[in-house]
Amino acid sequence: MSQHNSLKSGGSASSKKRSVLKRFERIDLLKKRNSWKDNGRVTALPKTKPAE
Repeated sequence: MSQHNSLKSGGSASSKKRSVLKRFERIDLLKKRNSWKDNGRVTALPKTKPAE
């Protein structure tokens, strides 16, 4: 039985840009953009687009 094309491990799948950031990545990006308020609250973060 052959493997489906979407499951094959190719270089293109791992080099795609992710459209969703993890929480710590969003906080780092907000800090770089100087829009992070240091109130310690990590819930209800504003939406951020990944850096290109």
